[in-house]
Amino acid sequence: MIDYIVAIATAILLLSGAFFVLAAAIGIVRLPDLYTRMHAASKAGTVGSGLLLLAAGLYSGELAIFARAMAGFFFFILTAPVSAHLLAKASHITGHFPVDISVRDDMRMR
Repeated sequence: MIDYIVAIATAILLLSGAFFVLAAAIGIVRLPDLYTRMHAASKAGTVGSGLLLLAAGLYSGELAIFARAMAGFFFFILTAPVSAHLLAKASHITGHFPVDISVRDDMRMR
């Protein structure tokens, strides 16, 4: 009985993680500029990879592997916002500014 509960929880975590990773990938491809792409990659990518790591740790059934998966998850949580901030700061310093949506819409109308 407990195996079925673990399998269902793992499946839910895997599907949720895959959804967030897919949303991050679509955001990277479809969003207009570096800042919004970076936001999609750092937020949805972190949640997705964290859920996938949690699913892997839960499915293993061993405390040591689960602890490593949680350590990896906390590593993602700590490093993704810092790397996104540094990327935004570097792009702003080099002169890349966010796209003005109204300008893009005007250009599309022509």
